[in-house]
Formats: sequence, structure tokens, C-alpha cells
Amino acid sequence: MNGLDTMAEQPTAAEAAARLGRLRRHRRRGFGAVCLVLLLAVLTALLVSLCTGDIALPVGDVWDTLLGGGDAGSRFVVVELRLPRALLALLVGFAFGLSGAVFQALLRNPLASPDVIGVSSGAAAAAVLASMVYGVSGIALSGTALVGALAAGAGVYLLAWRRGINGQRLVLIGVGVGTGLSSIVSYLMTRSEVTEAQSAFVWLAGSLNGRSWPQFWPLFGAVVVLAPLTLLGSRALPALQLGDGTAAGLGARVERDRLVLLGCATALAGVATAAAGPVGFVAFVSPPIARRLLPGHGAALLPAALTGSALVGLADLAGQHALPHTQLPVGLVTGVVGAPYLLWLLARANRVGQGG
Repeated sequence: MNGLDTMAEQPTAAEAAARLGRLRRHRRRGFGAVCLVLLLAVLTALLVSLCTGDIALPVGDVWDTLLGGGDAGSRFVVVELRLPRALLALLVGFAFGLSGAVFQALLRNPLASPDVIGVSSGAAAAAVLASMVYGVSGIALSGTALVGALAAGAGVYLLAWRRGINGQRLVLIGVGVGTGLSSIVSYLMTRSEVTEAQSAFVWLAGSLNGRSWPQFWPLFGAVVVLAPLTLLGSRALPALQLGDGTAAGLGARVERDRLVLLGCATALAGVATAAAGPVGFVAFVSPPIARRLLPGHGAALLPAALTGSALVGLADLAGQHALPHTQLPVGLVTGVVGAPYLLWLLARANRVGQGG
């Protein structure tokens, strides 16, 4: 009788399918709700950035100006001074957040982010070398930073490859490569003139001061291309997270899919660094925040990107107005958030026996 009762309690195939459908709908609604909240946070940061400054503007005046109205003074303040910087902050955060989410999910390591494994250091070293030694500036300097990021990412990948990629090995090699590149930057700084060193230091801190439309449009074009490619390539991510052997058994083209994702993530970090300098810890902290908001949703790439946008937008707002008559680099503010998280993560890893 007990066996018959147990068999009677088991759901039929139709009931199981209905439960699965309800679970998927619930997950989609949760995903949509979190993305909507994050998008509202991003738009709020944008609106506050446009209204706040030495010349405070009401929301209505800002809205009229964005729609093509307003007087000449409002148009200059909003469209020429504040809007490009605010949009650039959001776009930089989006690129870093998406890049960090791909690195951490693909390598299955919470320490795997472009500012930890040497990608940002490669961009910084290339930019400082080109600026101080060869006098490169403007869009050429941004292009040099992008090339440096891609070269550093490729070098770390090749050094870490041993019949496949192990996330822990890649992180350790990336830390070593990043340290070496940072040493090159330090050496160049000590050999340069004081004014050159000061200018380079501001860029290395990650700054949006003085940024305008010429820095925004190249980043916008790159993100428009790279973000869809990354999201398209992420369809292979669940299989790749199971390991090379299992992924290959499921039909994934392991090396090709991994290279596409790593290439897109490296390029995203490179273009963001080229636009604003190596803004630290955004790619590092955005993915875990997104995963905590959406437990059980895997990499949560889009929420991580929106989290990065909100983080950089709010950090730049704080950097501009936290201290009177002083504009702090946005990277300094994000570092205040990210450094304690890194220390907590390392301490937690040691407590559970995963640290060194």
C-alpha cells in the first residue's frame, strides 16, 4: 500500500511540465524586475548628474533642454558639459560590469576581473608609454590603450593555457603580468617631468574630468558592437562552466567559444579603459552584486552591466560633489567601495580553506 501511495503522489508528466513552466515564468519576472530597478537607478543617476553642479537646474528645465528647448545657457551646461560626461560614466560602467561578469563566470573565479588579471594594467602601460615616450595624445592614445589591453589579455591567456584553461592558474598568471606592467608604469612615472607625471596619475586613477563627446562616441560605437556579440556568445557559457570535457561532450566548441567570450570581455575592458582610464574595482564588484540580487540566475550578465553603470554613475556624482571645490577621480571613489570587498573576499576564502 505504501508503494502504491508513493506512486500516486508522484506528479504526472503534464503536472511536472506545468510546474517547470511556472518556475521559468517566475524566474523571468524576477529577472525583469531586477533589471527594471537597476535601470531606474541608472536613469536616476543620469538625471541627478544633469541637474547638479555649480549651476543647479530644475528637472523641468533639464527635460526641456534635452527635448530641444531651453535657453542657450542651459543648452551649453546640459548638452555640452554635463550630458557627455554623465553618459560616458554610465557606458564605462556598463562595459566594465559586463566584462567582469564574463571573466568571473567563464573562469569560475570571483577574483577574475580585468583589473586583477592584468588587462587594465596592459592598457595603462601602453597608454603611459605612448604618452610619455612618443608624445601620443587624443584618440590615438585611446587606441593605444585598447591595443595594450588586448595584448595583455592575449599574453595572459597564452601563458595560462595548458591543454585548456584553469581559472585559478589564469588569475595567478594575470596578477603576475599585471604587477610587471604596473612596475613599467611606475618606472616611466619616475623618469618623467612633474607635469607629465601629474597628468598621467590623474588618468591612471580613472577620471572623467574634462571628458566630452569626442571620448563618448568611440566608446558608444564599440559597446554597440561588443555588447550584443558578448550576449550572443554567452549562450555557450552554461556548458563552458561545467568544464572542458563536459562542455565538449555537450557539443560546445570549447576553444572557439571561450576565445570569443574572453576576446569580447577583454575588448570591453580595453575600450572602457581607453575612454576613462583604469577605473578600479567596477568589473570586480558589479557581478557579485548582480548575482546576489538574482540568486540562481548564473552569470547575470545584463544585471551586472547595469550594476556597473549605476555604480560608476553614482561614483562620478559623488566624486564631483562630495568635497566642495574639488573633483575626485571616479576611480578613487570606486576604490573606496571595491577595496574592502576584495579584503573581505580574501578573508572569507581563507576562513573556508580556499585561500593561500
